[in-house]
Amino acid sequence: MSTLALLVVLLLVLVGLLVVCALGYAVYRRPVLTQPFTVALAGAAVLAAVVTVVVTVGSAGAVGR
Repeated sequence: MSTLALLVVLLLVLVGLLVVCALGYAVYRRPVLTQPFTVALAGAAVLAAVVTVVVTVGSAGAVGR
């Protein structure tokens, strides 16, 4: 996997963590947002799955070279 691809994945993970932490803070401040937070966590799980696929495909391409 190239350095550029690794940096893009790292940036995607950092932005995802920032969003999840901001949502956690919002739920902490306003408990009525608990239900939407659950939906946001499901979105974070999808984001993690996409990152996993990108890393897997990138590393599989590097092994074949």
